[in-house]
Amino acid sequence: MGKIVKLGMIGLGNRGKGLLETAYLEHTEVEFVVVCDQYEDRCKEAAKMITERGKGNPKITTDYKEVLAMEEVDAVVICTSWDMHVTMCIEAMKAGKYVGCEVGGAYSVRECWKLIEAYEETGVPVMFLENCMYGRDEMMVYNMAEQGVLGEIVHCEGGYYHDLREEIAFGKENRHYRLSNYIHRNTENYPTHELGPIAKILHINRGNRMLSLSSISSKAAGLNEYIKNKKPEDAELCNTKFNQGDIVNTFIKCSNGETIVLTLDTTLPRYYSRGFTVQGTKGLYKEENRSIYLDEERTEKDHFEWNKFWGNADQYREQYDHPVWKQYLQDGVKKGHDGMDYLVFCDFVSCIQNQSEAVIDVYDMASWMCISALAEQSIALGGQPMAIPDFTNGKWMNRK
Repeated sequence: MGKIVKLGMIGLGNRGKGLLETAYLEHTEVEFVVVCDQYEDRCKEAAKMITERGKGNPKITTDYKEVLAMEEVDAVVICTSWDMHVTMCIEAMKAGKYVGCEVGGAYSVRECWKLIEAYEETGVPVMFLENCMYGRDEMMVYNMAEQGVLGEIVHCEGGYYHDLREEIAFGKENRHYRLSNYIHRNTENYPTHELGPIAKILHINRGNRMLSLSSISSKAAGLNEYIKNKKPEDAELCNTKFNQGDIVNTFIKCSNGETIVLTLDTTLPRYYSRGFTVQGTKGLYKEENRSIYLDEERTEKDHFEWNKFWGNADQYREQYDHPVWKQYLQDGVKKGHDGMDYLVFCDFVSCIQNQSEAVIDVYDMASWMCISALAEQSIALGGQPMAIPDFTNGKWMNRK
């Protein structure tokens, strides 16, 4: 049993409330001493949930600065709208609070540099809470890549394939921030779900880095069609022009020669997927059909009859499941995005208890978030390549 970590929770919308319900309140070594949201009803609902689950009797505030001023708070979790993430992280670091920040893309490269500057000035860690780093398949494929099973890694793909039309269209009613982003911006607005696992496999910021990107976008048609059919009474929204393209593809080049393709696909009818793909000189993992193709095991005939092997990834679990997941399955997998939310939270709590650097640190956070700002510029310029900054200032060559 480690030290009880006293947390402040900032942001209690769909994501913040969901994390409490399914993952955070399962942890035995945390106490929530304060909850904060700009809407008081959300605070009251969260506080009631925490008290009923025996995880504290939290104070309530609608001002996040009050949370940062509380001496008893060891760390904060930020689950607010994307546009507030960096500002709150910086203020939390300056207040001496270890930070866990939910994911999203940046609005400018400059705000990413401000994040780095605040960390290097204060030395207070920030952990980017990218849950997909802890997906069972993502961790198994990382394990295979590290063992050389897939050979030298050449190319990776991934993205956010998630039908969000209802969430966006009813954004006003649900007090959700995505609506305004889809009206005003056109970019890869949610890049980190598969960029995170890919970056780990490619050792980004730890012997490798992303050099440049080019992004292209389709037209925006899906939301208007959906709103016309599902909210015809909302004349204002029916006549709204959405800037966000239905499909955005982003192409990234790395210093060690690998390529990455990220796809945002959230406003057309589709099934959920993260499109996770890792391809090397000895084999391939493909999430879309949950299959692993290893050169040494296959014949030329298999090339054209591969559908027979769809779903064969399970056959490799006994040998290649990551040790973290082997233990997790024994202990009992928690709720929350197939158990990923609990695992990333456990690492966050452990880092606070040990006063150690974040597992997914501020350099990762800045590197991944800046993709949104750069993709927006690239799309606006017809797909022009954009240089990706080196937020480590050269340290990536020797970082572990």
